[in-house]
Amino acid sequence: MKSLYSALQLKRLLTLKELGVEYIDSIEEFKEPELTLPDNLDMLKKVMDSCHMCQLSKSRTNIVFGEGSLNSKIMFVGEAPNSNEDNVGKVFMGRSGELLTKMIENVLHIPKESVYITNIIKCLPLNKKAPTSSEILSCKPYLQKQIDIIKPKIIVALGATAYSYLTNDNTPIERIRGNILNFNTTRIITTYHPNYLLRNPSAKKETFADMLKIKDFLETI
Repeated sequence: MKSLYSALQLKRLLTLKELGVEYIDSIEEFKEPELTLPDNLDMLKKVMDSCHMCQLSKSRTNIVFGEGSLNSKIMFVGEAPNSNEDNVGKVFMGRSGELLTKMIENVLHIPKESVYITNIIKCLPLNKKAPTSSEILSCKPYLQKQIDIIKPKIIVALGATAYSYLTNDNTPIERIRGNILNFNTTRIITTYHPNYLLRNPSAKKETFADMLKIKDFLETI
């Protein structure tokens, strides 16, 4: 799979950069005997369970793969699992998960089980730090394969980090949120992450408006 091969190559370059290397004439070709990811979520999870593409594989308890309906028209993509989610291998637990459930069920009026929810990275970041570029790059082919399998009509990027690494666009979230944009063969909209809303309750009004736009979009397809 070309995207996985590219991710491995770019990961090596980012690792060199983090070590302080500013310039190299060339990098020997990285060869991987099998770069094809399966077109089945259960099999994809098995591949990820044995993934060691970044240092987070050494400290994780469980892969937090994602969950929900395979036939979902909507996919929510957050940033990274927390320690509780790492312990049990389930996505969006605790207060953040409860808030996301309310956003889905009380505004979109659809059961949480009928959507699909995942993160841009599947392992717990070290020391509660934001995931690094190389860590996200390592996981990106897996996320892209999840998108390819589910084929959502719209992706909801929860927070600036999710949007930025999905689209390679660094537009500030204040300018991008609430806009439904074309994204490859689907659409994408960005809103605030539930964790941000728990710290900044005043932003719930804007997020509510974003969710209403998503609801209107889903009703037209």
